[in-house]
Amino acid sequence: MIKHPLHYLAHYYAVTKPGIIAGNLISVAGGFFLAARGDIDWALFAATAIGLSLVVASGCAINNCIDRDIDACMQRTRNRVTVTGALSARAALLFGLLLGAAGFALLAIYTNAVSVAFAALGFVVYVGIYSLYMKRKSVYGTLVGALSGAVPPVVGYCAVTGQCDAGAMILLVMFCLWQMPHSYAIGIFRYRDYEAAGIPVLPVAQGVAKAKLHIVLYIAVFSLVTVLLPLSGYTGAAFMAVACTTSLWWLAMALRGYRRDIDITGWARQVFAFSIFTITTLSIAMALDFNITAPDLLVLNL
Repeated sequence: MIKHPLHYLAHYYAVTKPGIIAGNLISVAGGFFLAARGDIDWALFAATAIGLSLVVASGCAINNCIDRDIDACMQRTRNRVTVTGALSARAALLFGLLLGAAGFALLAIYTNAVSVAFAALGFVVYVGIYSLYMKRKSVYGTLVGALSGAVPPVVGYCAVTGQCDAGAMILLVMFCLWQMPHSYAIGIFRYRDYEAAGIPVLPVAQGVAKAKLHIVLYIAVFSLVTVLLPLSGYTGAAFMAVACTTSLWWLAMALRGYRRDIDITGWARQVFAFSIFTITTLSIAMALDFNITAPDLLVLNL
């Protein structure tokens, strides 16, 4: 039976993990519009969004090649095209490299060296350090992966400013902190998958009780860091209100994990779902509630 070409295109589409790309697009837009302060260069935004999306897609495709063995052990991932053989590892790798080359070319041509440097940092950390080693070998793999996941809003921000200032650093720390409870919650409700694959995420390696504590602590620190944007003059009162409301609600939800009658799996799913709502809401809020005048703060020369 001859398969339609769209059948094969669907495999290439799936290997890029479209859901992750969509989430990163929102954060890229948040960082870009925060830095633009109402003076939006739409051509630059398009180049940044498309270029970074291609880089993210590249990392995801290559990650699928690397993770074939552990994906086969997990119920959630055992039907990925690189596991079933619907798309060969070689094809996925070449596709990933092509996407990466196109993405970095777009960023290099239309943005600036600082944006390209952050995109490269995220790519190298995700593909080289996290996927090849830390994810499989260390409980600290989540923290390393969080650094790469925090890069997209910084790329968007620096595409406008062309510099690494305090605003870029706040975004990097803020999104990195957000990744930790988000990932630990996944580790709890996907505990059996990670255990079967031998991945030393915190709930598996050191217990759910410790993961619950870390979730609470990371959300608490995240709550403090989010308010640095309005306190430093990058955003206004509306963002402050949104940040306090969503962060404190998320923290209260996390603390519910200590109730004796709590369903841990259901609770972890709620923490995970609200993490997505929180970061999406904050990305939109920072894009809309920017201060027209940029604060005069430290600039780091990269």
